[in-house]
Parts: sequence; C-alpha cells; structure tokens
Amino acid sequence: MRSPTSARSPRRRPPVRPGPPYCSSCRDANRWRGRGKGNGANLGTLLRTCDAVGACLTVPRFPWVPEALERGNTLRRPACVHWTGDPVGWLERQRARGLRVVGVELADGAVRLADLAAAREPTVMVLGHEQHGIPPEALDLLDEVVEIPMVGTGASLNVAVAGSLVLYRLAGLW
Repeated sequence: MRSPTSARSPRRRPPVRPGPPYCSSCRDANRWRGRGKGNGANLGTLLRTCDAVGACLTVPRFPWVPEALERGNTLRRPACVHWTGDPVGWLERQRARGLRVVGVELADGAVRLADLAAAREPTVMVLGHEQHGIPPEALDLLDEVVEIPMVGTGASLNVAVAGSLVLYRLAGLW
C-alpha cells in the first residue's frame, strides 16, 4: 500500500518502444492499427487496453502520433507499439501472412459484437476515423466486419471505446 506522500509523487512513465525485441508475444498477439488525429486520450486508452489483453498497437507514422502516445501512456512498463509509414501496405502484408483482419465499421453484412467469435489465431483489428470510418482501400482488405449496436441517438461510439469493446471480445475476456 502506498503512503499519501508516495501517492502524490509523480510516476515516471516508461518510453513507448517499438515491438521486437521488447515484445515477446508479437507473433501471436492481436494487433491494432490506429488511424486519425486525436488528442492522445484515444491512443492512450487503446494502448492501455492492448496492454490489458496482451496485444500490440500498430500506429501510422504521422507527426502527431509520438506525442499523443507519450501523453496518453500511463503504463508502468514499456508498451508494445509497432509503427508503419504505409498503413494500407502494412495491412496487405498482414493479410498475406495469413492473419485474420477484422474491421470495426457500420456496414452491410457486419457481425454484431455479441456474435463476434474470440480470436483463435493472430488477428488484426482495424479502426477507422470517428467521422469518416475505415478508408475504402482498407475496407477491401477486411475478412470480417463487426458493428456495435446502439440504441441511443448517437451515430457512433468514441474510437477508443469501440476499439476497447471489440478487443476484449476478440481476446475472449468478454
């Protein structure tokens, strides 16, 4: 148990490092590809969710991403983050390796979240921009599309919330 003094002292955050050699589970982990400029909170939430279920986060090499990850990273150990300069090319390569590719999107023929099977093989989960969704060139690479049913008036959930729900489902933890 921490004392009141130690509870107030700032925690030093470990750096966000690339996957191998820091990640021993990359070959078997679920992987994510984040997309769209954010304030860091979304990437931080996704990073913590990936850590919670033993997955890696793959992000595009956009200028704002390193700062957003650093700002949102509250983990006490190095996180498993992979970088790509070509998100669609990276996705094509993962598919060519035989990985299952699941997109979170409102689309015809989408599987309801409650009906999504847990990942039994390495799986990539693709998230799109909150307003624009997954880009058309990436939609063609999806093996499966999952939607999160909503009964309220909103058109979509926050990307970090949606991604976290689906990742827990894929991990078989919900």
